[in-house]
Amino acid sequence: MRKIPLQRGYLIIHTIVYGAIALILITGLANWGSVNIRAGRDAALREQAFQIAEAGIEYYRWHLAHASTDYQDGAGAPGPYVHEYRDATGAVIGTFTLTITPPPVGSTLVIVVSEGVVTANPSITRRIEAKFAIPSIAKFAFVANSKMRFGAGTEVFGPIHSNDGIRFDGLAHNLVTSFKYSYDDPDHSGADEYGVHTHLSPSDPIPPVPPPPGTPPSRTDVFISGRQVSVPAVDWNGFTQDLSQMKTDAQTSGRYFAGSGALGYNIVLKTDDTFDLYTVTSLVSPQSNCYNSQNQSGWGTWSIASETLLGNYAFPANGLVFLEDNVWVEGTISSARLTIAAGRFPESSSTNANIIVNEDIRYTNYDGADVLGLIAQGNINVGLVSNDVLTIDAAIVAKNGRAGRYYYRYAFSKSCSPYHQRDTINLFGMIATKERYGFAYTDGNGYETRNIIYDGNLLYGPPPSFPLTSDQYQTISWREL
Repeated sequence: MRKIPLQRGYLIIHTIVYGAIALILITGLANWGSVNIRAGRDAALREQAFQIAEAGIEYYRWHLAHASTDYQDGAGAPGPYVHEYRDATGAVIGTFTLTITPPPVGSTLVIVVSEGVVTANPSITRRIEAKFAIPSIAKFAFVANSKMRFGAGTEVFGPIHSNDGIRFDGLAHNLVTSFKYSYDDPDHSGADEYGVHTHLSPSDPIPPVPPPPGTPPSRTDVFISGRQVSVPAVDWNGFTQDLSQMKTDAQTSGRYFAGSGALGYNIVLKTDDTFDLYTVTSLVSPQSNCYNSQNQSGWGTWSIASETLLGNYAFPANGLVFLEDNVWVEGTISSARLTIAAGRFPESSSTNANIIVNEDIRYTNYDGADVLGLIAQGNINVGLVSNDVLTIDAAIVAKNGRAGRYYYRYAFSKSCSPYHQRDTINLFGMIATKERYGFAYTDGNGYETRNIIYDGNLLYGPPPSFPLTSDQYQTISWREL
């Protein structure tokens, strides 16, 4: 029997072993390459799906620019809405599906979710959520068409703007801006001062004339987020011209009340989405020696002495209540969006309707679920007999007048005592006033402490029919889901 050399046997074994190892390595490398190729292809398809989803967002933003109240993508029926996505040659390479959440009553906030899918692999999807809204006048904590003064003891959380000038001696947590570079402060003699200035020590320097580029000096002890002058003006006439339209809308699908035939109405808001409506039949008479010592137009106690209940009414579906008379407002709302407007027509400065707040107006929720707007053709008044600590949760607008409190004289005879001086007013919302605002005076008359806290929910979720500052939607957030 022929013997195979031992060396040749070892060679065959080595060949088989190394061949198997090589086969395993080659197979592994092939699989690894295949996985990488597939992963690369899937990554490219995922990126393509993302771009398709993004195209869906851009498409609907364009759609809103041309049809600002169409939340059904032109289909006239509930969604979701599917659109083909084509490449440069016209071939369909995917689809985007839009799910649109329309704004609640009184808001402009639209939420859009776009899901991108590629035809090459429908299992690969990407989803993007975007929020669009039209900004309202409630972008400011304070906005005025005239000079403003914020005295010591005033603390404001939120942006402040005037189309004239601002003297600020309190504490501002957000940016304070003025249309004017400089102006003549009526409460101070001498040369013109910066459009936004302070008299807290050390007083601001006099601005150079002519104005050089730049801004007033930094005063973070007063203006925590800074101040700016010579900024664009707010179009006051543009955002206050809609009062007559509010009346029409209230008559059509809201709550409308003609003149009371008495002194006005009192609305008491309730948490069950209703309000009690009273006719105001008499006002508190000023006591002896309590009189209009400052010759202020429209002075009075603006405080209810007697009233008659008319009935209880549900909040309207469109959230708009319009009264063609003076209106007192108080009470609490819960998960409600409401605007109360007061005006008389034809408009005349001698008959402008006012809104008065002497009792607390409160929200139950402070997350944007509760929103109240008060729009007065004339003034927003706080009367003589008002809460010592007064809370107003609302966005308030004085279209042709001012938001504030009259001067109630105090002298040796006690005059308007004890109501001449009040403790604290807390306002959560915003104030828009054509004329100079004020709930206090330099001699201590009025509210000693004024806390104005801006409700950030108002910017894109204002009260129903609230004035807007643009007719175009803006993107306020964007994220991948």
